[in-house]
Amino acid sequence: MTRHILAIDQGTTNTKALLIDPQGQVVAEASCALAVEYPRPGWVEQDPLAIWQSVREAVAACLAQAVQAGESLAAVAITNQRESVVAWERATGRPVGPVVVWQCRRTADLCRELVAQGLAETIHQRTGLQIDPLFSGSKARWLLDHLEDGRQRAERGEICVGTMDSWVLWNLSGGAVHACDMSNASRTQLFNLHTLRWDEELLDMFGVPLAALPDVCPSSQVYAETVALDGLPAGVPIASLIGDSHGALYGHAGFAAGAVKATYGTGSSLMTPIPAPKLSAHGLSTTIAWARETPAYALEGNISVTGAAVQWLEQLLGQPDTAAGAAAIERLAGSVEDTGGVYFVPAFVGLGAPHWRESARGLIAGLTRGSTPAHLARATLEAIAYQVRDVYDVMQAEAGAPLSVLMADGGATRNDLLMQFQADILGCPVWRSRPMAGGGVDVSAMGAAYLAGLAVGVWRSEDEIAALPRPEDRFAPRLAAERRQALYAGWREAVARTVYEPAGD
Repeated sequence: MTRHILAIDQGTTNTKALLIDPQGQVVAEASCALAVEYPRPGWVEQDPLAIWQSVREAVAACLAQAVQAGESLAAVAITNQRESVVAWERATGRPVGPVVVWQCRRTADLCRELVAQGLAETIHQRTGLQIDPLFSGSKARWLLDHLEDGRQRAERGEICVGTMDSWVLWNLSGGAVHACDMSNASRTQLFNLHTLRWDEELLDMFGVPLAALPDVCPSSQVYAETVALDGLPAGVPIASLIGDSHGALYGHAGFAAGAVKATYGTGSSLMTPIPAPKLSAHGLSTTIAWARETPAYALEGNISVTGAAVQWLEQLLGQPDTAAGAAAIERLAGSVEDTGGVYFVPAFVGLGAPHWRESARGLIAGLTRGSTPAHLARATLEAIAYQVRDVYDVMQAEAGAPLSVLMADGGATRNDLLMQFQADILGCPVWRSRPMAGGGVDVSAMGAAYLAGLAVGVWRSEDEIAALPRPEDRFAPRLAAERRQALYAGWREAVARTVYEPAGD
């Protein structure tokens, strides 16, 4: 009987489940949408029970498509939205607060306090990360601060705090295991890249007790076995955990220096492997890409708002927040040859890499009486590509190996106009992952599946994984260098204006 991997991709706006065979083909898939709440300006949260329910529904729908799928499962793989944090009672599994989502800026004041205390360099040296509300440590602190006796209960081990991989693992295992993998731990600002442990001084800085945190493990190993749930049988090994961006790099088989991928989602991430931890001097993050016998490292640039900008425009123009709405925006943008000089900087929650300007706010520049919704639609798509170039240029300077092709994945890559402009503004080819036989484009889930398959013997080596088919569409740059640089200079000027502060009276 063919041995399949069930890959769960727990994302921000939906949870997906894919059934993957030993040839790396998707034989069944399902998705369950998720609500995102914005209770105050800059705050972003979700319901942890709704997230768990979405996992159950996606898994059940996926397995229902394949005859005897449950009997053929070799392992379960988990990839997840990163940096988002939840807290729950160890005894009952009941959440004690919302999921504080990676986009949330509610901890900006705490982060500014840490900077004012002169802790930025220490945190950067130990974690490879800039102090920013994006990362998990300050979110965990907020959850405990807003729970009665939260710190004391956490110190006694009564409260579990974790990223989404640990939340899904806890529930799939029936509360048997509280663990996360090194890729997710490395995004918390509580994990030391050099000792590969939770760092006691960092825990003190953020006020998060060690007793509340998950055990940190390699990305590829058997963590636990499933309990019986909605068509998923008991006893299936849960054999990988990995953050979604890291999973995408692994799914592209980006194992060697010089590989670089961009995952286009609600926000976007560029990542390239490096041989050892190397701190960026220009706003990139150093992170653990994945861990098997030993950890692999990467440089990453996180962009806070890319696909979310298209969602905002859909709402502004009265389009549905669906595939049909996204297609309507693409058609509208394609109805004009250029933006007519309009630039849109979607700094809704500040600017991420490589700028790290929490105070930046969104801006539309270059409007004239002749500007139309079509120009704004095109500017919105181009803003995604410009932000990717901001990170790509810094990554090219710091990676230590030439980057000659961008591997692209994620929902927004279905947009041909965006992919072509991305190649044009970078001046290098873009290779877009194409749907595999019977399935969609979900490279993060593929990466998680590969890691689980290695843990249970479906695949024997990374060379075997690299040889699996990966259909691609290729976009070559067409824009003249002079025009490319002129457009990008206009973008840089618009970005500079997002942090303009008027003089006082």
